Amino acid sequence: MDKRMIKFSPPDISEAEIQEVSEALRSGWITTGPRTKLLEKRLAAYIETGKNDIDVNEDSDRWSNRVVCLNSGTAAEELNLRVLGIGCGDEVIVPAFTYSATASSAIHCGATVKFVDIIRNGNSTNHSPEMDYDMLETLISEKTKAIIPVDIYGIPCDYEKIYNIINQKRHLFKPKESDGTFLGDLSSAIQKSIGRIAVISDCAHSLGAYVIQNGEKQYCGRMGDFSSFSFHAVKNFTTAEGGASTWKKISGVDDADIYKAFQLLSLHGQNKDALAKTKIGSWEYDIIAPYYKCNMTDIMAALGLCQLNRYPDLLSRRHKIIEKYDKMCYELGVFHLYHSSEHFYSNGHLYIVRIPGIDDEKRRDIITKFAQQGIATNVHYKPLPMMTAYKQLGNNIADFPNSYKYYENLITLPLHTLLTDEDVDYIIDNFKTIISQYK
Repeated sequence: MDKRMIKFSPPDISEAEIQEVSEALRSGWITTGPRTKLLEKRLAAYIETGKNDIDVNEDSDRWSNRVVCLNSGTAAEELNLRVLGIGCGDEVIVPAFTYSATASSAIHCGATVKFVDIIRNGNSTNHSPEMDYDMLETLISEKTKAIIPVDIYGIPCDYEKIYNIINQKRHLFKPKESDGTFLGDLSSAIQKSIGRIAVISDCAHSLGAYVIQNGEKQYCGRMGDFSSFSFHAVKNFTTAEGGASTWKKISGVDDADIYKAFQLLSLHGQNKDALAKTKIGSWEYDIIAPYYKCNMTDIMAALGLCQLNRYPDLLSRRHKIIEKYDKMCYELGVFHLYHSSEHFYSNGHLYIVRIPGIDDEKRRDIITKFAQQGIATNVHYKPLPMMTAYKQLGNNIADFPNSYKYYENLITLPLHTLLTDEDVDYIIDNFKTIISQYK
């Protein structure tokens, strides 16, 4: 078996993306401009319908003010919290088993993060490391303003359980009063309209994933009150860096006001972006507040527009690879994720396995053996209470035993659309050989 060099998660960039980026550079619009605005509308249509070929300009009003593209998924999550008015004195519940951005976004806003452990061995139907919903219920207090569920690995959470829990806790929720500013008025109106703890979905992994509810597909990005997506280079859909925020319709609150708040927060508090200032006589602008700088550029959006054109084919290829990995795991009796069923469809972002009977030391040895065969593997994720920053905030992994046990024998296999069938067979052959040494 000839040795191959298999990367873990390289971006799938075609000539179409290169051409579109070149055209963006030649156009003179390299910051936020027409391509970014078009991508926002196309993503709004895709998140609602799962279709990437809708002519969004034909019904522009329907798809406008629904999605905001930003420079990262982390920025998207943080701005979701800020639009909701979450800050000092508030608590946000976050799974212990996730990437740092899920928690750091809340910390940036001044909120206190309360970690919740995962279900032992994950969700019983798909093996995803979902939060322990019974423990979630015990953590809710009068200070709780938001829960950030994570659609980890591209598998949607059980939102029905989450909403059942928070609706039963409505009596504890106290909405924020306005401070008299535009953002303060908006945040207060949103909290009062929702009337309960907000669900802020971390959809960093899950663009295109869905669950079946009442016979209809409900796509990630439509299940939380607010949702954030990441378009980082390792994601299924990439703009190199980048991300997006979206939200459900909120009774009594205009989507245009929410969109305006994101524009202010992402562009220094400036009430006009570069595109708006090019209109005749529109040079003047105001700074509403000293906010942040995290807008998406048209260069990034150019990548995204082409990625969205190709996205259904990219997802299909991922699931073909998953089928081969699943067959291998069934044969070997190895714990793995289930990426689809009659009730849900994952976008196949990551493929994790848990090797029976090994500990962290043996797992490291296995990863080294894969590397020696030219196969890059990874671990998703080391629970946050194990990290220095979160230990310094008083967290101890001993309080999250299910997260640690799930992590201890976990390995993430390469899963990307540049893998050939021969590459996948090479990974599988080596997996069988290496794992046989630990049985």
